[in-house]
Amino acid sequence: MILKSELNARNKITTIAALAVPVFRYSFGIINWRNEEIKKIDRKSRKMLTMYKMHHPKTDIDSLYVKRKEGGRGLVLNEAAYKAEIISIAECINTNYKEDQFVNIVKSHESTQPNMNSIIKTAAKITEELSQPNEKSDVK
Repeated sequence: MILKSELNARNKITTIAALAVPVFRYSFGIINWRNEEIKKIDRKSRKMLTMYKMHHPKTDIDSLYVKRKEGGRGLVLNEAAYKAEIISIAECINTNYKEDQFVNIVKSHESTQPNMNSIIKTAAKITEELSQPNEKSDVK
């Protein structure tokens, strides 16, 4: 519906960031999203942008996700939003509310979960991935 509206391109991207992305982002701590699923949603959103003539099919994809002030379109990358949200939730569980009994229950539940279902373990894995330099840049 946003892409069908008569808004200009800047306002459409802003509206997507304000209305559509938060609905998706809300589920990050609740649903166990796989990386492939998130990438598939990103591809679908780019496909819809192309269908509604907001993005040319042969244009660089990365320019969509660069901030508008830096010359891009300012669209939110769902994969980056997922990583930021999971890290934020894990930090909240680990640092805040140490005396709260419900947070302690969540911590004990998290410690018994397998790696793929634990927010704290997933956040540690994401943080480790982000702290390592890109291996792709070394390969030519």
